[in-house]
Amino acid sequence: MSDLAHVTEIDRVVSGKATGTGRDAIVTESWRRCVDTYGLNPTSGDAPHIVTDTQLRAHREQSERLIAVARSGLQGLFRQVAGQNYVLLLADAQGVCVDFFGDPRFEDELRRAGLYLGSDWSEDLAGTCGVGSCIVTGEAVTIHQDDHFGLAHIPLSCTAAPIYDSLGQLSAVLDISLLRSPGPKSSQNLAMSLVKASARRVEMANLMTTARRDWVLRFSTSPEFLEVDPEAAVALDGSGRIIGMTHAAQTVLGEEDPATLIGARIDTVMEMSIDDLPDLMRGRPTEDRVLRLRDGRGVFGHAIAPQAPRSSRPAAPAAALPGPLDSFAGPDPVLSPLLRKLAQLAPTQVPLLLEGETGTGKERLARAIHLCGPPGEGFSVLRCAGLVEAKLPDTAQGTLFLKGVADLDTAGQAAVLSLIEARSDLRVIAASTGDLADAVRAGQFRADLYFRLAGHRVEIPPLRLRHDLDWLITRLMRRHCAQDLSLSPAAKAELTARPWPGNIRELQAALDVAAAVTEGQVIDLPDLPAPGLMGRDETPEEDLQSLLDACNWNMSKAARRLGVNRSTVLRRVRKAGLTPPS
Repeated sequence: MSDLAHVTEIDRVVSGKATGTGRDAIVTESWRRCVDTYGLNPTSGDAPHIVTDTQLRAHREQSERLIAVARSGLQGLFRQVAGQNYVLLLADAQGVCVDFFGDPRFEDELRRAGLYLGSDWSEDLAGTCGVGSCIVTGEAVTIHQDDHFGLAHIPLSCTAAPIYDSLGQLSAVLDISLLRSPGPKSSQNLAMSLVKASARRVEMANLMTTARRDWVLRFSTSPEFLEVDPEAAVALDGSGRIIGMTHAAQTVLGEEDPATLIGARIDTVMEMSIDDLPDLMRGRPTEDRVLRLRDGRGVFGHAIAPQAPRSSRPAAPAAALPGPLDSFAGPDPVLSPLLRKLAQLAPTQVPLLLEGETGTGKERLARAIHLCGPPGEGFSVLRCAGLVEAKLPDTAQGTLFLKGVADLDTAGQAAVLSLIEARSDLRVIAASTGDLADAVRAGQFRADLYFRLAGHRVEIPPLRLRHDLDWLITRLMRRHCAQDLSLSPAAKAELTARPWPGNIRELQAALDVAAAVTEGQVIDLPDLPAPGLMGRDETPEEDLQSLLDACNWNMSKAARRLGVNRSTVLRRVRKAGLTPPS
């Protein structure tokens, strides 16, 4: 469809002249809102709306528990769809993307399309789109190509599903998007099934996390997957009242309003009481655990008992991490549970695969794990780039760290596999800057070696997604800089706002430079080295004018120079009142 035809169709729909367009009602109703309520213009071609770094941190902090709960499941979903060039966005209830999974090879293109962290896809800003329309309707939607309101978004195909909290309120949206989709809208049916199932599992995980000390009754309309992937669940207090639920529970129980379920006794919606829950645990076959709803329908139930007895005494504090692991990170909702699990695995022989961008601290984490294991054993590092069999070291008993394992060629993979098979006394920890499973699927890495390395996979988040950046800056200052040096508030704000493509290694280098050049005891903004690959976050007007002149006022080229989105450059140009030369 041409741009003119798209705008004409929107005009006819809004004016009531178009009938039988073939568009979903969700799309046409959204178009009407875009024109009548938001006053949007489909021809404007506005670039994606990106919130500031400060705003993004605030949105992520408000969503940190959900991000931590959802991340493992979303990583699994991304591994399912990554080969088809999909991107995953987790947006909060305001439409701001707070977590993101995409192919780093297309990062620039994804940023330009707004399929990235910090993009604001609320319908009143972005028009008809997957995230925004899902928030407005509360339903799963596919907004495919020219379903989008704005011309700038027409190449995209976006499928989104809502995520509700345990009280029935919309808390987030999970979106699967494509930069380009040549197929018809029906080609996204599988994406719709995947995103709805993943949203349901996130809701289930969230309920199980928040209701650990309460009974949870999970149920399904069929018994086959009742215990491993149930359709819905409710949490019950000691008197049998519903205190939480997944959104699907409303559908299964035949209630449209969550307010009618929260606080209701379970015996008002099912022919059972709180005393019947122990009979619904794993001791009985699933097909025998039939529950009758008040309307006569039957479902299959699985009850999970409280993990700890209720008590007025304060909960015991979580066990402290061993020193080497405790010093790896500060308070972070992703790293804290990850490090607790590694503390449990450290004394074992389970092989570990550490994945993360360069500079995230994979070797340091491997050494910390080793130090938490059996004492008196060695730690050997094997750099895999350019490895040949003749150079394999005669490693001592202990931990073998494979650095850059994805760089092994065919002969190197065979040599490492032979070494591992011959040395049962070695505990192997491998590191990769990319998803090694992708290399297996592409036929570039041996599957038998992969499964010998990936006993437990660990994804280390990049520095730009860590919540403990202040803690890390303070620790690096204390460890590597003069004891009497400190950071000014402006310098600290600048450091926390940078995207850090080089991660901890780049941050450490920046602090080292600043410490060397400062002439006082306080590191200030002029002492900080300029950002490397990504550019500064703010540019003075005169510098912006000079840069634009140097780029012949090509906004895309200027954006690449600064390491920001094109929309950011446009916004700065408007704010500064700059105009291109005639």
